[in-house]
Amino acid sequence: MSLVTNVDRLVKISVMGQVSAPRYDTRSPYRISHDGQPRVLPGTGGITYDIRVGDRVGGLVGDHVEPCVSLKNPDETANGGLNVLACVGNEAIVTSGAAKGETGVVTGKHGGIEHVMIDFPPETTDKMVVGDSVLVRGFGTGLAIEGFPDVLCTSLDPALLARWVTRVEDGKLVVPVAARAPAAVMGSGLGRDHVFRGDYDITLFDRDVVAEYGLDALRFGDFVAILDADATYGRHYAGGAVSVGIIAHGDSIIAGHGPGVTGLLTSRSGKITPVIDPAANIADVLGLRADAG
Repeated sequence: MSLVTNVDRLVKISVMGQVSAPRYDTRSPYRISHDGQPRVLPGTGGITYDIRVGDRVGGLVGDHVEPCVSLKNPDETANGGLNVLACVGNEAIVTSGAAKGETGVVTGKHGGIEHVMIDFPPETTDKMVVGDSVLVRGFGTGLAIEGFPDVLCTSLDPALLARWVTRVEDGKLVVPVAARAPAAVMGSGLGRDHVFRGDYDITLFDRDVVAEYGLDALRFGDFVAILDADATYGRHYAGGAVSVGIIAHGDSIIAGHGPGVTGLLTSRSGKITPVIDPAANIADVLGLRADAG
């Protein structure tokens, strides 16, 4: 079945960003791990040529790695517009440089660094450089599902929703997810007063929890349910609530950090039933690549 939404009343609007350079603190390149070890690792920003949605998160020699292309607008207010109005699944168009005119898809948002991640095919990223401009056709802000007033949609393109969530059972949305995670292991990003930009992190330091929930198999772009977690007005623990998002960035060695989840759906009263589906990844749902995994 097709969900009925307010898609015909939504506003499509342009937001812009530039390919962001990787940055390091000028005082020291070290990141201190949760167990006290100093490491120097690739991190946020830039063009990540060998990592896209569909690739495994675990085992990478990196910290908070962002898949494919990271965007940021040098104007702080304009960057706010990019981060709020860009929605996962939106079309992105390169507007400068050797790859001008080629298209990609928004796959997540990373809070703190305030980046928007875009997936492009390798033949496009091979032509791109730091500083290239990218237009995002922002569409999805204000999306609502008829009959589900308790389900808040954030940062979600209506076309992606239509291809991803197609069932209602017992008055609840049946949402395919690649994994579930308990609210107890959620870290950085908790407490923010809204979820229209940024993400929050699944910490993977408790090996028993990782094994129980299969979190060692996470992929960039996976849809993941956070159990007993509400994000209607900010991320917090709430028994019976369910939030669903997408893995936007990679794992971290830093305490309180891990793979980042950009919020897409949340229900305080639990009107979401997450069901495990190994193909619940944006690369699979939108057919972004044939070689994922």
